[in-house]
Amino acid sequence: MRISKYYLATLKEAPSEAVIDSHKLMIRAGMVRKLASGVYTWLPTGKRVLNKVENIVRREMNAAGSLETLATMVIPAELWIESQRYDSYGNNLLKFKDRKEADFVLGPTHEEVFTHLVRQEVSSYRQLPLNLYQIQTKFRDETRPRFGILRTREFIMKDAYSFHLNHESLVETYKDMETAYHKVFTACGLQFRAVEADNGDMGGSGSKEFQVLAPAGEDVIAYCENSDYAANIEKAPAIPSTVRQAPTKEVEKVHTPGVASIESLVDFTKTDITKTIKLLVVKGATEEAPLVALALRGDHELNEVKANHHPLVASPVTMADFAEIERVFNAKPGSLGVVNCPIPLVVDDTALTVSDFATGANETDYHLFGVNWDRDVTNYQSADLRNAVEGDPSPDGKGTLSLTRGCECGHIFMLGDKYSKAYNFTVTDENGQNLHPLMGCYGIGVTRVVAAAIEQNHDDFGCTLPDALAPFLVGLVPVNYNKSEVVRQFADQFYQELPLKDEVYFDDRGERLGVALADIDLLGVPYQFIVGEKNLANNQVEFKNRRTGEKELLSIEEAKAKAKELLLNYVK
Repeated sequence: MRISKYYLATLKEAPSEAVIDSHKLMIRAGMVRKLASGVYTWLPTGKRVLNKVENIVRREMNAAGSLETLATMVIPAELWIESQRYDSYGNNLLKFKDRKEADFVLGPTHEEVFTHLVRQEVSSYRQLPLNLYQIQTKFRDETRPRFGILRTREFIMKDAYSFHLNHESLVETYKDMETAYHKVFTACGLQFRAVEADNGDMGGSGSKEFQVLAPAGEDVIAYCENSDYAANIEKAPAIPSTVRQAPTKEVEKVHTPGVASIESLVDFTKTDITKTIKLLVVKGATEEAPLVALALRGDHELNEVKANHHPLVASPVTMADFAEIERVFNAKPGSLGVVNCPIPLVVDDTALTVSDFATGANETDYHLFGVNWDRDVTNYQSADLRNAVEGDPSPDGKGTLSLTRGCECGHIFMLGDKYSKAYNFTVTDENGQNLHPLMGCYGIGVTRVVAAAIEQNHDDFGCTLPDALAPFLVGLVPVNYNKSEVVRQFADQFYQELPLKDEVYFDDRGERLGVALADIDLLGVPYQFIVGEKNLANNQVEFKNRRTGEKELLSIEEAKAKAKELLLNYVK
């Protein structure tokens, strides 16, 4: 590609609103431009990277037996009403009317469309299993789009939907998709983890996220270095690492004026935070228990996904307001405790291992010390309510947990019959009986993969993308191209001899060397050949490995052979 005929669009500085590295670099490298909040135009360089991700995804999906199709982004609202998600999906679902006042939505996901499609086309077990996918634009009207391409309103997704006669067939395809996803992210050259995840609003019985590891990732992943165990923090069981000791103290009531948090309690009384129990009051799920108290160790955080699954807790988890709390406890928040708790009490499993602890006295400005479970508190339930932390036992028993951050770029679900039942979609089995097919759903955020890859692969000079995703594989930078006839003739000949010219970044603009090298490094072209008159006089060309920064002088013959080899061995 002659860069003089290419729209490069690089910038020296990123806009002030770009706060994470991928956003800054995608703007500076001329990959994207913002059109509106959470909506971006992809420029030629960005589209090249995007195409490479799509090609890898398409290759592996086809190899796994999924069939490509393309549905519309504009969906009749009646399909979402039929699935009962038109209201429950929330404000992220963009709704509008056409000129005939018919209601439509912009598709944030396509379970409804594909279930409707297949129920029209499939009626017999002989037509199953069936696995369809598309690569297409989605729109979710995010309240606060941020982090550039990592959280946008409009994005491109590969989404697949499978339909099955029985659970065994669903599990088989689910495993095939899991294998295909491993191949996708491996082929992209990314460091990633497949982690157990919560199904959330999607429903169903099982799911895994594919997390590209990066410090700017929004998700926290718990994993075991001694095994393959990994889970999203929302899903990871928090297993107590100790057992409760016998009581050694009696309950003592202490005046704690102005102490309204665990942190201030620790500062005021010099108590070990691991010997404190805090109380969170949330909305209850039943009329009999409109409020529920959740007890955790003072240094632990509530896992709202786990709390959501508790039958006493209203979903989504909603904190009670101060007025409600004072009315029921006759005490201000900050002085609440587990002794004589006036509402149903659910205690985190790890909190139950603490003895001789401090907690609120349910009396404003007072706390109790030396409290013990089963001696001083007897009416409670127990559950895993907290986030796992570094050093917790791994659920597989093979070591302890470590935490890292990741960008969720893929998610696979076993949906079961949630949508086929909602759509009254049945097929006739071999015995002539009607049954609801089971479904799987499999998504990859194609645009998000690009941003996550840059988050994982960059340095102070720009992108350092893996070969498979780099916008160009080989770079040819002639020094003084417009001034040196020797350099120009050699560079033109070098370029003409190369195969796969679409993967060659040939900077024939005649820019100053500093500008040319800054641009090629910003884009992250992995293998760079710098052609200068002085080196040519010695029958040499400089070669630079962008990712390592290593440079060496090659003979002209070696340089040409190396460039050709890199291009001929490149797998798109």
